[in-house]
This record gives sequence, C-alpha cells and structure tokens, in this order.
Amino acid sequence: MCEQYGVPSVSLTCEGFGTQFKATSMGLRMQGIASALVPGRPDVQTDEELRRNIFEVTALEVIAGLTEVSETQAPEREPDAWRPWFQGGFAAVNRHFTKHRLSDGLPVVPPTLERIEEFLAYTSRDAAEVLGVPLPDRREATIWSIAVNGVMAGCRPEYMPILIALVEAMVDPVYGVEHSGNTPGSETLIILNGPIIGQLGFNYTQGVMRDGFQSNTSVGRFWRLYLQNVAGFRLHETDKGTYGNTWRVVTAENEEVLSAIGWDPMSVEMGFAAGDNTVTIARYTGGNPLVSVAGSSPEELLPYVADQLQAQISWHLMFTVGARHGSLRPLLILSPILAKTIAKAGWSKQDVKAYLFEHARKPAWQVERQREWDHLTRWSLAEAVKAGMVPAVFHESDDPERMVPVVCKADDFMIAVMGDPMRNNAYAFAHNGSLGYPLGKRIVLPHDWETRLAAIEE
Repeated sequence: MCEQYGVPSVSLTCEGFGTQFKATSMGLRMQGIASALVPGRPDVQTDEELRRNIFEVTALEVIAGLTEVSETQAPEREPDAWRPWFQGGFAAVNRHFTKHRLSDGLPVVPPTLERIEEFLAYTSRDAAEVLGVPLPDRREATIWSIAVNGVMAGCRPEYMPILIALVEAMVDPVYGVEHSGNTPGSETLIILNGPIIGQLGFNYTQGVMRDGFQSNTSVGRFWRLYLQNVAGFRLHETDKGTYGNTWRVVTAENEEVLSAIGWDPMSVEMGFAAGDNTVTIARYTGGNPLVSVAGSSPEELLPYVADQLQAQISWHLMFTVGARHGSLRPLLILSPILAKTIAKAGWSKQDVKAYLFEHARKPAWQVERQREWDHLTRWSLAEAVKAGMVPAVFHESDDPERMVPVVCKADDFMIAVMGDPMRNNAYAFAHNGSLGYPLGKRIVLPHDWETRLAAIEE
C-alpha cells in the first residue's frame, strides 16, 4: 500500500462499508489511513447522480484526507491469551462472552484451563505454535486458540486433530479465508473422509446435512466461531454478507458404498490416498435438493441432474468465463442408491463428470447476458476465446443458441456420495469460485490414537 511507503492516500469507501473499513484498517495495523465516502451504491445510480455525489461529497473528503491530519485511534488491547480472562458461573460467562461478541448467539461452553488442557492432550504440537495469521484481523491462529474455540463450540477433546486440520486449511492462501465476509454471504462446507468418520460417530447417512449429531454439529460450529473470534469476521463490521448463511454441519462420505462400487472418495480427488483421514473445505453460496431422480440407468438419471446443476449457476459464471476463469468447482452430492445405480452400468466418477461437462450447459447468449448484467458492460465469448481467457469450447460457432459448459473442464465438477441410503435424491451446490477454493488437508492423529479411542467414555 502507498501508506506503507510514506505516500499519503485516501481509500474510497461505498456507503455501508465504513465500519468494515475501520475494522479492517485496524486489523492491518493501518488505523490512521483516511477514507472518503462514496454515497449510495454506484451500480444503481444514474450518471448524473453519481457525478453529483462524487463532486459534492467524495472529492471534498479526498482533499480533506490528503491535507488534514487525522486522529489515530489506538487499537484495543486484547487480553493475554494465556491467562484467565473472566471468572464466574455459566450464565455470567455467557453474558460476558456475548457482550464482547465472542459467541455466535448461542450459549458457549466456558473454556476453562482444565477443558483446554484436555483438548491439547490430543495433539503433540506445542500450544504456542502459529499455523498462520489470517485476515482481516491478522490475529495469530495457534494450537491454543483452536482448543479454546473447540471447547466453546461444544466439541469433544478427541475432535482436536480434526480442528487443527481445519484451521490449517483455513489459513492456506489457496482457500482464501479473507473473502469469508464477501457480498454473497456464502458458507463453508466441510467433508470428512477416512476411518475417523466411524471412530468418532460422524453421521453420513440420513439427514447428513442436518444438526443432531454432536460430532457433525459441534465441529461445524467451531469453524464459524474460529472465523469470528480469530480471523475476525464479525457481523455489521467485517462480515458484509448481504443475506448470509448460518454455519453448516460437517458432512462425511459413505466410504462403504464408495468401496463397494469402486469409486474413489473425495480425499483421493484432493490428492490423498484412499483410507487417509482428511478434511475437504470449499465455500458455497447455496444449493438445491434434486428430489426423486428416477431411472434405472445413467442415461435416464443424469439428464435431470445435469439440468438442475447448471440451473444453480448464475452470476457464478464470472468464475468460469470472467477475470477469475477456471476457478468454479460446483459440487454434486449423490445419495448412495443413485451412485450404485450409475456404477452398476459400469460408469466411474470420471464418466459422470464427462457427462456433466457435455450436458450441464447454457445457451451462449445467456452466459454473455449474465456477464453483462454482472459488470454492466457488453461482453463477448468470442472475444474472450480470442484473447485466450477461456477455452475454445466456449466459441465453436457464432450461433447464439449454441450450448456452452458452465465450467472449463470436466474435472472442475466435484462429486461426493452421502445421505439416506434408500432415497433417490441428489444435491447441487453453487460454488463461490476462487473466493473459497476447494482445499484438502490430512488429519494427523496422536501416536496412541487407538488406545485413546478405547479409553473414551461414552
């Protein structure tokens, strides 16, 4: 930034983002930087309205920001992470945590030193180890803070290896945690693979995406608490989701079915070996169930699936044919009975992806119109292909009715198998592209894991 090199600057801030600007600048240790208001929302203003707002408000504040000395607000001093912060009963602790915006609106389990130590006992890593420094608050993500938030979320100590893997994924630059508070209000879905699913009682059958199992529910809640309390995404401040989603419970694949039909689990798609304990994360704006997918063959089942999958993707096309092209990774979840029916015909996961690439398509004119709506300027697939922005498959002719894919290649589709074993349903998730890109991490277990499992009190 210019300010870091001694060059005065002023940041333009649209109306409604002032609080986010202040919170983010403090997180970046740049709380003295000046800002200028851009009234209203430029996208819905006439040229005259925009010109008047810029000259009568924004320009004057830019001048003031460059010529006047602003008062620098000292950052609020945080309590020492290694010392008791508050003492009191359950109700008093929750009132205190709610007041300081450290809860998610539900009661939290008080993170006593005794409980924290129980979590730390499930890892050989030092409590002070820093896994990363996520934006926007640039607060260190430590093993200690993972244990603290794990306690608060209602997790059990034996979940600690999963929580560590999740934070390792959260702070990985590939994922892009800094986009967690962006406009669509998308939410992270966590998929588990490996023997740990059964060992810790994660649900992967009926109601797999609904709360009700301590493991699925509390680990999902942990993710949202950690985003808020450590990364710093707080509603009405740095989290600017227009509508938002609540945190999602953790899901898990049905690996018994996958093994029986010869399909690789998600962990293999993410670069790990079958049988590894892994977490896979990605951010989705939402999804839709595909009910009663009827048919006895892939050719009968998949037309419905392909149609509904492409229907979920609208503005998300900017991640396929826009500036961040090639980063869209839609997720299709198949119930076990659908996966079995498809596999019975000799189809692999790769065959399903190839089918979706050829059939989950939109008319070229619709893709171009969507991009025009997103950016308010005329946009052409022909020009994009000519410029090398997207593959040639997006302009095989000038026919506006030609069907073009919603992703750049077949492997961009992700497929998981879970849910009620006897329901012929599927679920299509619309992906948030590079603003929450899919990422997998291995779960590292303590050396005496089997012994610890045997000793766990039910």
